[in-house]
Amino acid sequence: MSYKSLLTVLTATETAKTPLNQLATLAGHFDGHAEALCLGVDRTQTGYYYAGANAMVLQESLSRAKEEATRVQDHAETVLAKSGVNWSAESGVAQIADLGRHVAQRARFSDLVVLGKPYGRDRNVEAEPIVEAALFEGHAPVLMVPDKANVVTQPKTVMVAWNESVEALTAIRKALPFLVKADLVRVVVIAPPQHGPERSDPGGMLSQMLARHGVKCEIDVLSKSLSRVSDILNRHAVDTASEMIVMGAYGHSRFREAILGGATRNMLEQATVPVFMAH
Repeated sequence: MSYKSLLTVLTATETAKTPLNQLATLAGHFDGHAEALCLGVDRTQTGYYYAGANAMVLQESLSRAKEEATRVQDHAETVLAKSGVNWSAESGVAQIADLGRHVAQRARFSDLVVLGKPYGRDRNVEAEPIVEAALFEGHAPVLMVPDKANVVTQPKTVMVAWNESVEALTAIRKALPFLVKADLVRVVVIAPPQHGPERSDPGGMLSQMLARHGVKCEIDVLSKSLSRVSDILNRHAVDTASEMIVMGAYGHSRFREAILGGATRNMLEQATVPVFMAH
């Protein structure tokens, strides 16, 4: 099991460095193909302009988006050409409201989508919809790479966030190419329910399944010592020198609620190591 088709989606040269380097590194490691989709995004909403201005504003916005797409593609080609891996790069223009369709179409035929951090002062408005489209419309696993994180080839220690959910199990299965090669996989269970199906052995059945793949596991049962689960996970990742976090992504409505105002957004904002997510 491996990742042979790897994709990144870029909309600005300023935020392209980390995902491009990570994409090329993993493509080389897995002997796969690195693909960069370079989009110029029309971020205007022409319906809000006064009558008669729509065509003029739209034309100007599209021209600017085309120039941006070409600039991003040139940058991606320069980086990938130096990497020595099999690669391709393509540019296009998308309106912000139709962005998800373009991303999902490519993500659907990718084994792994490598993206930069979706939040921060230098992030454009399309960063979050790109993550969402890849996960929920493209049904692809996403590796989110923080700007200052080390480029990951094969993490020695991987932390898996386990809460018995379908989303978490899906992420774990899709992360198996990383897990089977890791020196140690830490299955982290936070405040397991006293009356749940795994109450007597939290994480035990998951560890057994992984062990049959040759994965070396340890189970860390943690108390809810902080108000936010994301803070506990991020702190534990630092304490255990974990190089990657694997976690499930919520469905559409729960994803929006969590990322826009809670734990998942904080997780992605505060993480200092790559976060592997799937739904």
